[in-house]
Amino acid sequence: MEVAVIGAGYVGLVQAAGLASLGHRVRVGENNPEKVELLRAGTSPIYEPDLEAILGEGLATGLLSFEASNQAVVGGAEVVFIAVPTPQGDNGAANMSIVSAVLDEIAVKLSESTLVVFKSTVPVGSVAKYQQYFDERNPGVTVLSNPEFLREGSAVSDFFHPDRIVIGTANQRAAELMMELYRGLDAPVVVTDPISSEMVKYGSNAYLATRITFANAMANLAEAVGADVRDVLLGMGYDRRIGHHFLSPGPGFGGSCFPKDTRALVAIAEQADYDFALLKGVIEVNDEQRNHILRKVVRAVPAGIDGAIVGQWGLAFKAGTDDTRDSPAVELAIDLTGLGARVRAFDPRASIDLDGVELVADALEAAQGADVLLIATEWSDFQAVDLRQVRDAMSGSVIVDARNILDPDAVRRLGMEYYGVGR
Repeated sequence: MEVAVIGAGYVGLVQAAGLASLGHRVRVGENNPEKVELLRAGTSPIYEPDLEAILGEGLATGLLSFEASNQAVVGGAEVVFIAVPTPQGDNGAANMSIVSAVLDEIAVKLSESTLVVFKSTVPVGSVAKYQQYFDERNPGVTVLSNPEFLREGSAVSDFFHPDRIVIGTANQRAAELMMELYRGLDAPVVVTDPISSEMVKYGSNAYLATRITFANAMANLAEAVGADVRDVLLGMGYDRRIGHHFLSPGPGFGGSCFPKDTRALVAIAEQADYDFALLKGVIEVNDEQRNHILRKVVRAVPAGIDGAIVGQWGLAFKAGTDDTRDSPAVELAIDLTGLGARVRAFDPRASIDLDGVELVADALEAAQGADVLLIATEWSDFQAVDLRQVRDAMSGSVIVDARNILDPDAVRRLGMEYYGVGR
């Protein structure tokens, strides 16, 4: 099948390379010429396990190609995926300006009977809105929804082994063509109306964000009553109705999806005159969780945080990715420098450019001379660091483990203080 993908970000790249692996001819449009040159050379501009391997396979077979022109890739395409950003607007709703600009650019170049598929997370009602747009400009085009459920750090695996494939369309031909496109994947297919499909994406992310927030709230309560939240959540998770996934306390959820999509769903509810009080509470508790961690770090320096050195392990919003968008780790670094601290940070993959934050080469260098050590991202690499060397490198003696990845007893046996989350 002839496929075009507009946007070479996390979603677009994985979608394009994955479809090429399934035997489709895929052309990718990306408006950044430097990124296009990298991709043509088989180099991914983002870190995602196994992505460069399938990019290389697609380039080698000739089934995958990249162009710096969106118009150049859509001609003759049977299916055009829109995988461009829909950032959060001032009112919390998704900003569709990039999507609209792309559609304005490609509308006249689309063949009759082309499917335009929203892979980007779009507001409820977007399929209907843009179907009307095409009905006025290119009546043969069908617009539909096919939301993505990729997890950064395991996106390639998620593409080839999805929990489900959701297709939002009332057009039988469009549904059949999409099922044929994904025929090589073994997964349940949910064909529904476009509005329900759009809601599936928001509902999934909001529910997972709620689980994370619940785990954090339980951790804070565990601290108050003297329980160990890891044992509490372990005991809860063995209940088949609950499970263990997304019940790991930390500094709050982050990344490019959960913060944006929870706020967008609240905005959608407000437009429908529904007060989504539950989700508003989730957002409020999540915002407060970072402050809870910040207070632990500040309390760990009795002489005052102003002028103190904070060693920080982790900048990415979670392990397995170099993505720092809406990262609680980055926000903590910003908060700490705002209080006058000097942050010496190390992350195996991620980097940032922030005043007051010094990026160093390894975890031990981040701990050197630190008054307190903050573990902000759950990289397994950090569990392999020799804590004796950490103790000897630090000026202070406190580790604030915002991800609960260290053994508290092991830290305390070395004469250090350990502050976890709910422990």
